[in-house]
Parts: sequence; C-alpha cells; structure tokens
Amino acid sequence: MIVTRLVATASLCNVLAAQTPVGIFAGSTNVGHAHGSASYDARPQAYRISGSGQNMWGERDDFHFVWKRLSGNFILSTRARFVGAGVEEHRKIGWTIRPSLDPGSPHVSAVVHGNGLTSLQYRRQTGRVTEEDKSADSLPNADAMIQLERRDGEYFMSVAQFGDTLVTQRLTGVSLPDTVYVGLFVCAHNDTLTERATFTNVRITIPAPHDLVPYRDYLGSNLEILDVGTGNADVVHQYSGSFQAPNWTRDGKALIYAQEGRLYRFDLASRAAAPINTGFATRNNNDHVLSFDGHMLAISHHAVEDSGASIVYTLPVTGGTPKRVTAKGPSYLHGWSPDGRWLVYVGERNDSFDIYKISAAGGDEIRLTTAPGLDDGPEYTPDGAYIYFNSSRSGRMQIWRMRPDGSREEQITNDGFNNWFPHISPDGKWIVYIAFTTEVAPDDHPFYKRVLLRLMPVDGGPARVIAYLYGGQGTINVPSWSPDGKRLAFVSNSGMP
Repeated sequence: MIVTRLVATASLCNVLAAQTPVGIFAGSTNVGHAHGSASYDARPQAYRISGSGQNMWGERDDFHFVWKRLSGNFILSTRARFVGAGVEEHRKIGWTIRPSLDPGSPHVSAVVHGNGLTSLQYRRQTGRVTEEDKSADSLPNADAMIQLERRDGEYFMSVAQFGDTLVTQRLTGVSLPDTVYVGLFVCAHNDTLTERATFTNVRITIPAPHDLVPYRDYLGSNLEILDVGTGNADVVHQYSGSFQAPNWTRDGKALIYAQEGRLYRFDLASRAAAPINTGFATRNNNDHVLSFDGHMLAISHHAVEDSGASIVYTLPVTGGTPKRVTAKGPSYLHGWSPDGRWLVYVGERNDSFDIYKISAAGGDEIRLTTAPGLDDGPEYTPDGAYIYFNSSRSGRMQIWRMRPDGSREEQITNDGFNNWFPHISPDGKWIVYIAFTTEVAPDDHPFYKRVLLRLMPVDGGPARVIAYLYGGQGTINVPSWSPDGKRLAFVSNSGMP
C-alpha cells in the first residue's frame, strides 16, 4: 500500500512537472475518467476547453481542468458559453476550487449546466457525496458571467446572464486548505461524448488585504480595453503599482493615464509607456482631460503653494509648462466644453462640493450647482447641449444632467446602485458610468471594490452591464471612449499572485 501510494504520488508529480502553461494557467489536466484539451488565443485572450467525463457529482468527478495553484483570498471571474447545442442537459462548465487532482477530492465549484441551471456544488470531504445549492438565476442561453470568490474561508458564487447584474449566494462550513488548485473545467456528463466551451474575460483577482491603508498601500493595475459591442475586454498593460484613469487620445493611437503623480502616454502599437513633460506639476491626481480637438490637456495638480490643494492647469498634450487656471482650491477637473472655451470641475468651497465652470484662459469661476449633497464628475456632451454629472442629493449617488448655465437639472438614473462619472460616447448617444453597490457610502468612490461598468442611452432608459470588475477609484474617472466610440479603456486592480 505504501509503495503503491509512493508510485502514484511520483507519477502525479511527473505529470504536473510536464505541464505546459495555458494562458494564465499553469497546466491542463484530465481528472478522473475523462479526456480533453485546452488552448489559448492570445489576441482575443480567449480559452477554448473540451472535456468528456461521466459526471461531476456523487462521490467522484470526471472532467478536463485548466488550473493554477493559489493561496489566501481570491476572486475568479469569466464569461463562459458552450460551443454547440450539445446532447446532455447537465453538461457542465465553470470554476472549481479543490486541494488535489484526485477525482474524489473535496471541492467548491460554480457550475453552469447545459439546460441553464446554475449551482454552487461542493464536496465537504474526500469521497463524500456532492451537495448542491441551486441559484435562483437560470442562464438558458449559456452566455454566462460566472464568479467564484474565496473570502476568509467562506465561498461566494455570483452569476448572471451577461449584461445583467449578478446574483450572489454564500457557502460556509466547507474547509479547504489554504493552497488549492483553482481553474476552469468542462464535463460532458457522458463519457462517450466531448463537449466544448469558450471562456473570455478570464480574471483571477487577489483582493485588497484587510489591513490595506487607502492612498498609502496599492494593489497592481491592469489597463484594459473593452469592445463595447461584444463585451470582451483585453488586458494590454500591467503594473505592480498604481496607475489610474485612462484618456484616449483623439488620433486613437494612445492612452494617457496618471501614475504616482505623473502623466504617461501609453502607445497602443508598441505597448510602451513614456512620461509626459508636465514641468513642475508632478503631483497630479487622476483628474485629467483632453480638449475635444485633442491639442490641449487639462490637469489637476496638488500645488505646494496652495498647501497641497488640487488646482486646475492646462498645457499642450505633447507636454510643456502648465498654465494655472483656477485661483481657488481644491478644484478637481472633469471636462472641456466642445469649443475649448470652458472647463468644468468640482470645487470644495465652504465645506460643500459643487460643480463650477471657468474660462480655459482663467478668470472668475461660475457656480453651477447649489443643491445639498455632493456633486461631482461634470462632463459636456459632444454637442455642448448638456453637462452630465453625478449627485448624491437624492440619498444615493445618481446620474444627472443640466444645461451649461446650470439650469434645468434633471435626474437620469434611479436604481439600487451608487453611480459615478458619466462619460458620453463620441456620437452623443450613450453614457457609460461606474456603479458601486450600496455597501459603499453614496459620497465615496473608494479603491478596490466589486464594481460594474454600465451602458445606457443618453436620455435615460434601461442600462446593461458591459464589464464586471474589481476596481473603483481610478477605474474610469475621466472620459475613456475611443474616438470611434467602439471601445472603452479602464483600469482594474489585483494583488500580484
């Protein structure tokens, strides 16, 4: 018995040592009586996985598994769909977490079945019978957003038809070791068949530790480009520290973002970043905006001569010496008028945050909002007819709009989220904004939260989710549409695994 176990362990070690990485995963393995394969297409950052296997149920599992080893807390997220109509209604795809590659291993799995059933499946001990908590959300079209999170020994499955908000359920009382295998799986529910699935928007996120101190400690940053039409996003740049708030240049060739007080131009062709010369302004926050013609850049710099308060300046987009615009601080820039004559920003005056505008050449500021509560994120529409902004005056942070003179204030969203930073598409037809849950205070937009990017018609109406991510502050604080209106740039965050 001891010899057999040693031989089996040695064989498993040899199998693992021979593994070839698949995308972000360390290996691809058949578990139990199953066969399958996996491939990764780097251009769309998509995984294609096939697997047979009689079932993932009862006292053992058969499936094909693409995995990596992780410890601690993590969030697993993907958009998944079956390829083809299939045969078995209980063919399965999803995420699984397990301490070993043994078919009878304990596990926690987020599972989408061929008939649309979604369930949190788990085995408490080796060889025990699988248990199941079914989700109230059925995904019959199999275009599923699937998240599985481990948080301090508890497990959370969140699922949705892509475009809808997530439905979450919690699992306690399952004890897995700290270091586990995590990854994507396919099971045919029939050992004579092979089923296939594609997985896009695959993210493994290491969330912020409990002792993280905001604005002192930072997680890593991912620069992502989202195809608004398809909902698929590609990570184009990663950094172990913090960068925030990407603008798209008007020629479509580069992004401008803030990193540790400086501004950088990220060339999309070479995937290389270079600092922009902003002269003395080296304490920039993430509020920076390009003029509509793309020639000028307005920034918010924490001026030493103003006791560190944020002050608005302008300079050529190619770099140069900034020209001061606002006399008072703090002032946080958010938008240019389409004709380049005006800047709109948030100013704290007499302990109240309101929206102001000022001539781009400087001068007296003009107060546009006076309602109680925080007003933020002002941005002109491309035709100059409206300024959109977010306001907590209703008790939740919601999207509003007004005329450029501050008249005709009108609420645009009214939902169960706290909505920030409306950005209008270049054709003036759509708004994208970031939505925080109500666990976050209406007047706060912190780092490192589970957030949504939502898209809605410019005049209001049904909104749909176009990105599910871990981010918040710095994700999409500034206008981030590509010039053709087909793509969107944003920042997500994760610790380094």
